[in-house]
Amino acid sequence: MTNDWTGFALAMTVFTVSHFLPRLADLRGRLIASLGRKIYFSVYGFLSLVLFGWVIVAAAQAPYVELWPPLDWARWAPMLAMPLVFVLAVWGLGVDTPYTLGGKRTANPTQGDPGRAALSRHPLLLALALWSLSHLLANGDLAHAIVFGGSLFLASAAIRLFDAKATTALGQEAAAYFAHTALFSLKPIGDPNWRRHHLRGLCLRTGIGLLLWVSALHLHEQVIGVSPLPY
Repeated sequence: MTNDWTGFALAMTVFTVSHFLPRLADLRGRLIASLGRKIYFSVYGFLSLVLFGWVIVAAAQAPYVELWPPLDWARWAPMLAMPLVFVLAVWGLGVDTPYTLGGKRTANPTQGDPGRAALSRHPLLLALALWSLSHLLANGDLAHAIVFGGSLFLASAAIRLFDAKATTALGQEAAAYFAHTALFSLKPIGDPNWRRHHLRGLCLRTGIGLLLWVSALHLHEQVIGVSPLPY
């Protein structure tokens, strides 16, 4: 039984080390200086996705240790959540704030129009949290609880850390920043001026997110080995 956990333990270890290793001896800073920010973060992001995919596959192959029994209603949680997860993820790429995952580094959300940050200043992190929570509900075994529970904790902690960073960095302007952005709100869509500048791009990103969701829905069983359908 112990040996059966080897693959999962190895995947978790490599994934964890990959996030701490760049911080040692300023390796990340030196790589950014050598490759440029865009190339570094593109390569690092792709590698992180590949390693996280390995973790998911390894969790499915780990011994089944039940923490809570499968519940029929819980199987619907990922099915209902994932369209929004993909939409939020696409919204989050280049969102107009530097104080979040995937945000535009050069953005100044305290001056002028905050753009999509008015809807959410943490769309990628919210997507990760929602993905984690919905899959945690649907998978009550130990390996998946470690993966999805851990990613839910990290996403929630990152939101608090980024908001704290914004508060420190912006000083007296922090109040304006939080007033013009939201954790999640659809209220800006009701503003004619906001719609005039951003609705077309928002609809395009929403459509792309839904197309990605449909693709993932069809590929889920082939890649993960489990059907995502709740029936």
